[in-house]
Amino acid sequence: MDTLTQSTHAAESETTPPLFIVLNAGSGDKNAETVANKLAEIFYAAKQPYELFLCRRPGDISDMTKQAVELASHRHGVMVAAGGDGTIRYIAQAVLAAGLPFGIVPLGTFNYFARDQGVPQEIEQAAEALMTGMREGNERQVQVGQLNDEVFLVNASLGLYPQLLADREVFKKQHGRSRMVAKWAALVTILKRDIKMRLRIEHTGGEQKSGESVIPASTIFVGNNSLQLHDVGLASESQHVKNGQLAIIALPPMTIFKRIAFAFRGMLGLLRKAPELTHFACRQLVVEPLRLRKPYVKVAMDGEVSQMRPPLTFRVGPQCLRLVVPKSASEQSGTEQ
Repeated sequence: MDTLTQSTHAAESETTPPLFIVLNAGSGDKNAETVANKLAEIFYAAKQPYELFLCRRPGDISDMTKQAVELASHRHGVMVAAGGDGTIRYIAQAVLAAGLPFGIVPLGTFNYFARDQGVPQEIEQAAEALMTGMREGNERQVQVGQLNDEVFLVNASLGLYPQLLADREVFKKQHGRSRMVAKWAALVTILKRDIKMRLRIEHTGGEQKSGESVIPASTIFVGNNSLQLHDVGLASESQHVKNGQLAIIALPPMTIFKRIAFAFRGMLGLLRKAPELTHFACRQLVVEPLRLRKPYVKVAMDGEVSQMRPPLTFRVGPQCLRLVVPKSASEQSGTEQ
């Protein structure tokens, strides 16, 4: 297997838990070898015990995460995800199941999870923040969402949005990874694609009365990240997430001109003014597509697209992540770094 397991680390002390870092070489636009060497320098200089698992191919992440979790559980260590929101989501699922403390080094394009939690975007500062949080013994309990049996940290969706993400990956391969490329790809998808669904939805555990209805929709978007919701102009929904709910956004099928107008409102942070938008908050949403041609539907979780068998149950996860951050990060949480 074309992977690197780096087990050279400072001598462990009784008071310093070791770090087990899974680094996804496919995340962001930074050179993975450079990132690995930088982290090694930082942790070695600080006499912080660590092991680093460099995943050169997407298929390596599963095996190396499993190996790292087993070691962290055996040696009472801290699991660390180095990558974008999709990588962090995947590793977080294994961490939750093992009940381990969790740290992050953000390397993605948008890094919504890290930014929402006040984690610095620079590698050196993120590593220092992680070690500071460990010295302080500070763990923040972070709400996660669940889509059926899968964890998501930022958002989950079906309809046009997963298609947008799939198209965006094609653009990234052609034009590189950047926020501008991602936004341009999104606009092209909105111009080209039109998805029409008929859905049965049922929601419970919100300020609105629980209910069931059948609606036409092009997208169902479920948000669990207050920063992302605030950025597009849904400040009240971002507050609902902070209060232990999920933000639900439903869009009907629209003409191309309405889709373009909607996209620009989102880019300008004015989504609340979109007349087509249906939005509310709840703790659980069940979605069942009607007249389904295939047994699976395309879904997206934290920027990663997959297929899942309906009905789809979105809910607040029963467990919280034990995120290791400095106490000072609570003052920055929810603001862009």
